[in-house]
Amino acid sequence: MADPVVARFEVTARRRPEKVALRWDGGALTYRQLDRRAGGFARALHHGGVRAGDRVALVIGNRAEFVVALLGALKLGATVAPLDPRLIDEERTRIIDDLAPAVVVHDVAADECDWPSPSSDAPALILYTSGSTGAPKGAVLSQHAVAAGVASWIDPVMALTADDVVLAVLPLSHSYGLNGALLAPLVTGATVGLLERFSPEAVLGSIRDLGVSVFPGVATMFRRLLDADAGLGDLRRLRIALSGAAPCPWPLASEWRAATGVRILRGYGMTELFRPISYVAGDPEDRPDAIGRAVAGVELKIVDDDGAGLAAGECGELFIRSPAAMDEYLGAPDETRAVLAAGWFRTGDLATIDPGGFVRIDGRKRERILRGGYSIFPQEVEAVLMAHPAVTEAAVIGVGHPELGEEVTAFVALRHGADVAPEVLVAWCRERLASFKYPRLVTILEALPKAATGKVLKSALRTSG
Repeated sequence: MADPVVARFEVTARRRPEKVALRWDGGALTYRQLDRRAGGFARALHHGGVRAGDRVALVIGNRAEFVVALLGALKLGATVAPLDPRLIDEERTRIIDDLAPAVVVHDVAADECDWPSPSSDAPALILYTSGSTGAPKGAVLSQHAVAAGVASWIDPVMALTADDVVLAVLPLSHSYGLNGALLAPLVTGATVGLLERFSPEAVLGSIRDLGVSVFPGVATMFRRLLDADAGLGDLRRLRIALSGAAPCPWPLASEWRAATGVRILRGYGMTELFRPISYVAGDPEDRPDAIGRAVAGVELKIVDDDGAGLAAGECGELFIRSPAAMDEYLGAPDETRAVLAAGWFRTGDLATIDPGGFVRIDGRKRERILRGGYSIFPQEVEAVLMAHPAVTEAAVIGVGHPELGEEVTAFVALRHGADVAPEVLVAWCRERLASFKYPRLVTILEALPKAATGKVLKSALRTSG
């Protein structure tokens, strides 16, 4: 079994104590300093009554304090749940109630001490993703799963070395940013450039000033950087970019490469599985309609509705078996059984695998909207709309968007005699949902289209949307 990620970080810190681990606007920490700061936080948690196996929630943005808190809690043997600071209070409260953490961390004092990590059987991480019923679900990831996922990020996906500088502008509460932009570089001995908020100017300035060589991003970021048209010629050290979380269209990847000379490594992953399918740094082959191939140690299969395996080139549901898969959804055995069976994860995505192993995603069996790298489940948004006193029916779908991948779009029917403008309903949702979840467009219909069984026909809405 591979050593836990925090133990591997400690080895790197001993080998490269004076190497800069984190750099941000106005500050830096070497590996020794970061290790000792994490040790100081582990001690503070211990003095506060937190013990190995307890759960620790982090509500911190892309700052050095997040990294210190993450590593410090892992040093103690606690299980860490990073939460997006952009969640509104009600959303965060639902997650906290489900998680039942020993402590919720919003900030970290600058204390230092040596605190070697113990051997721990406790899960390393609990990463929250919206559930199919709209309720948040916590994907429980073991020490082994996290170590396996981080190892695949290091090599073969990014081919990281200690000479690399990786830009961390992706949210560190998201599995893509946490593993690809933070943990993988820190285990390798690379430098992480922290950027708390995305803007084209800030990213281009960081790439230039920090000598960034690896840039993990999402399609929206690449689109905005291209549209900014400023400084793209000054990417001398940048050797690869990565796209994840939401699909990166082939025309966008091609336009980026033509403008910068830098390849975007496209891939596929999810909170429960990290990045099991990807193009990798050492393989120059790209295919416009594919998302890559299985990384080392990952098995794929395509099955029909009865669970029978299909041949290469046939479309069916994508099943994945990976050493980086979650163990369960926290406190949700029924939902766990719905996606995990005999070591295989049912993705809910329809896909085709060609004879060369390249995977093409053809659609989704389970509803999920991928907007700018974030997963939104329609039921959660629909519940907020239905809470409005004027709304009697609501349906939410994802409509294709050139930059975001998909946009959250709602259709509602109003109660008899009610009169409310679409803008009012957009504002209602905006006040009650995270900024990436609320619908930008609401269409009011006399009634939603339905089948004979009463089920809303979202396919008809897609045609009209």
